[in-house]
Amino acid sequence: MLTAALCIAAGYLAGSVPFGLLIARARRVNLRSAGSGNIGATNVWRVIGWREGAATFAGDFAKGLLPAVLAARLTGSPAVAGFTGLAAIGGHTYPCFAGFRGGKGVATGLGVFLGLLPLPALLAAATWAGCLVLWRYVSLSSMIAALSFPIWAGMLHAPPILIGLGALAGALVVWRHRTNLERIVAGQEPKVDWREWPPRTDRSTS
Repeated sequence: MLTAALCIAAGYLAGSVPFGLLIARARRVNLRSAGSGNIGATNVWRVIGWREGAATFAGDFAKGLLPAVLAARLTGSPAVAGFTGLAAIGGHTYPCFAGFRGGKGVATGLGVFLGLLPLPALLAAATWAGCLVLWRYVSLSSMIAALSFPIWAGMLHAPPILIGLGALAGALVVWRHRTNLERIVAGQEPKVDWREWPPRTDRSTS
């Protein structure tokens, strides 16, 4: 019980490390007042550049992957590993090291579930890519991919606890994208511009 509690607490603290803010600060950029103000990889990519965005994504991905995988190995419990991963996602979205104002949980969630359920996570990532090609909205693609994960996991007979936690993580991702949904409805959400490489959007509001 103590080991499980420590794993979950460590997951939250790891998730709270604000890689986007730290990378932006190293480039002398105040990410809170730039672009959308979000600390995730998408805003870093748009405001600073693709290298910094990729580095932010890698950091956010790792802080989901490592705690979940380590918890699984330490305890052998899918439940403890899943709750540790969910805590890491919660730390990213509500980080104690950054005033509880964090990102949207996509990269961290991918890290968590790629570590615990690789095939459903890869199928969700493929869903994200397909939606991005079709509609060119990063935000919409992220929401659909997050909601697709528990469906893929269920189809592949994953442990029920991980399916349920995946559904909770998907709901959190959608909640964190609620302003993006409003902009999509209003026709104000930026789309990816495939004419440029690395691809970018025409406005930094996502």
